[in-house]
Amino acid sequence: MSNEVKTKEKVDMDPKYITKLTVTLLVTCIIVAGLLGLVNGVTAGPIAQINQQKTEQAMAEVVSDPSSFQAVAELPQAAVDAATAAGGTLTELYDGQGAGYVLKVVASGSQGNIEMMVGVDASGAVTGVSVINHSETSGIGTKVVGNETNTAGVPVLDQFVGLSGAGSLVVGSNITAISGATVSTKGITMGANAALAVADVLG
Repeated sequence: MSNEVKTKEKVDMDPKYITKLTVTLLVTCIIVAGLLGLVNGVTAGPIAQINQQKTEQAMAEVVSDPSSFQAVAELPQAAVDAATAAGGTLTELYDGQGAGYVLKVVASGSQGNIEMMVGVDASGAVTGVSVINHSETSGIGTKVVGNETNTAGVPVLDQFVGLSGAGSLVVGSNITAISGATVSTKGITMGANAALAVADVLG
């Protein structure tokens, strides 16, 4: 074995070398974590503000008077469970004090989650659906979340208005998909069914 190889092995096993390497890695991790924290601190506020604006805009699209709906601070467990059983996730709830509910729900689309607002009136019928965030494929799934016309010539989100009955909304039955975007349409349908399920539980 050459002297060069022996020297390298000795350096690799040297406790001082290992300690120096460990300290260097630790310092690097601390610096990176600090920078990530700084970036998060700078962007958290604007992101929260943008999300709030999207929520308010979506509420205005699904009910005629969003100012009459008050945010429910603590989601009832029965409501959360009802949404889950219907295939969605309830994240926010707004009570219309007898005029119905506005619900922020999340359901699976073709490329990830679709976050939407769904209005439900006092009789248990959908008053509107508006998408807040999504990851759907451009030119395909985006036609659905953008409320373009389906194969029946009706804006795909508008067809939910007036429908009721949790679990009764079914693509291919009373819901018509946009050609090539059936999975995205099913995601919206799942979210609407989840919202209706929550409204049924809350009464």
